[in-house]
Amino acid sequence: MNEQIKNIKAQLRLFMNGVVSQSMREKGLNYKLNFGVELPRIKEIAAGYEKDHQLAQALWKENIRECKILAGLLQPVDTFYPEIADIWAEDIQNIEIAEITSMTLFQHLPYAPAKSFQWIADEREYIQVCGFLTIARLLMKKGDMDERAAGEFLDQTITAILSGSYHVRNAALTAMRRFMEHSEENAFAACRLVEGYADSSSESEQLLYNAVKEVVD
Repeated sequence: MNEQIKNIKAQLRLFMNGVVSQSMREKGLNYKLNFGVELPRIKEIAAGYEKDHQLAQALWKENIRECKILAGLLQPVDTFYPEIADIWAEDIQNIEIAEITSMTLFQHLPYAPAKSFQWIADEREYIQVCGFLTIARLLMKKGDMDERAAGEFLDQTITAILSGSYHVRNAALTAMRRFMEHSEENAFAACRLVEGYADSSSESEQLLYNAVKEVVD
């Protein structure tokens, strides 16, 4: 496995892009090490390997941008237990890894619906972000949720949009849009909850009201 990791790092060095890496730093995406390799190229590298639990876990621990992305691509779903999912979510420190790991791994987990609800109720920023991004992906893929889950989802989402950090708010807005786009009933339920914010002087309440209105219009 050490040999595999060595080979992966050698490939990453070949495709190193200092301009991309610098641009990410300027946007606040800080990594211990970032080769600046674009996602399609990382996916090409991943395609050269079988999915492998030990390799994915070792790559995740590397604390290198590209290794973390590869870890999500190479981790088999059946050995990625809920407690490991929690460890990874706790370890995520920026929006790029949250978005990519939700797309490549979290949304495919058999326990993703329950886990994402647990995460959106967490206080920690990127755990919440992973929860909302995963729910948004599930809504795009599988569609709806039952009435009780929908009620809980709307409560948590509205709270996150009104009081969450910038990244939590954006992830929650994405999930809210996906929820509303699924059915008229969902859109109506969201409208009912925000109609009182139409003339609000609060910036976050206005943001929420306008986002809901935009989907309905």
